[in-house]
Amino acid sequence: MKSILLGFLAIVSVASSAFAANTDVVAKVGDKEIELKEFNLKYEEVLSRTMNPPNKEIFLEDLIRYYAGLQEAEKLNLKSDPLVSKRVDEAIYSGLVEKAIGKDVEKIKVTDKEMMDWYKKNPEIRTSHILIQFKPGANEEEKKIAKNRAKEILSSVIKSKRPFEELVALYSDDTLSKSAGGDVGWQSRVTLVPTYYDAALRLKKGAISELIETQFGFHIVKLVGQRGFADANRQQIRMAVFEEKRKELFDGYFAKLLKKYSVKKNTSLLK
Repeated sequence: MKSILLGFLAIVSVASSAFAANTDVVAKVGDKEIELKEFNLKYEEVLSRTMNPPNKEIFLEDLIRYYAGLQEAEKLNLKSDPLVSKRVDEAIYSGLVEKAIGKDVEKIKVTDKEMMDWYKKNPEIRTSHILIQFKPGANEEEKKIAKNRAKEILSSVIKSKRPFEELVALYSDDTLSKSAGGDVGWQSRVTLVPTYYDAALRLKKGAISELIETQFGFHIVKLVGQRGFADANRQQIRMAVFEEKRKELFDGYFAKLLKKYSVKKNTSLLK
């Protein structure tokens, strides 16, 4: 018994010595050795992208689980699973875009002049509305019923001399804004449905719109106000300009890429 125990301890000692001999390996998971260089690179990436990063010991545990998971997935042959294959394709696509335009996106600069020019066309507005709702996925008949009701309400609103807030309380299906007289606060092109925003922007202050259809239903909108650049949400404006520049890079890359491939469309099927 004693000789067996000594033999086992000798094996453990040899294995431990072999692991310790490679001082660059911080952990070994199955067949995978996590070298210090790899660990530091991954940890630096986490530090640069996370506001509240884990400490090194916790991150090492995460890496161990990651590589254990990869090896288990390999054993289960998950690469042949349709859902996994779909996710892999999505990751490869994202990797392609990152490799193609990632560095150019990082170089994007947004100037104050660009922000001001964008804001002239896309100012922040404040509106109140009455919503005549139809359910998500409503068919044409259900939409028609909602529209007929909306037309009747619009007619009543135009003729009425009561404050718009009172009419909201009478007619609106929007429970969130109803208690505030239909007020949806200061909003921008970034935060409003395009058809709603564009229609509201064409109104004069205090005017009431015709029916505006969105995916939520039919809206009767009153323009309450429009504010200047000095009072606007600068961070939101900057992000909007940045996104436009990013989209230009994205569209430009695919415009060139698609020249390499034959593309045929049958848009009649979309109707």
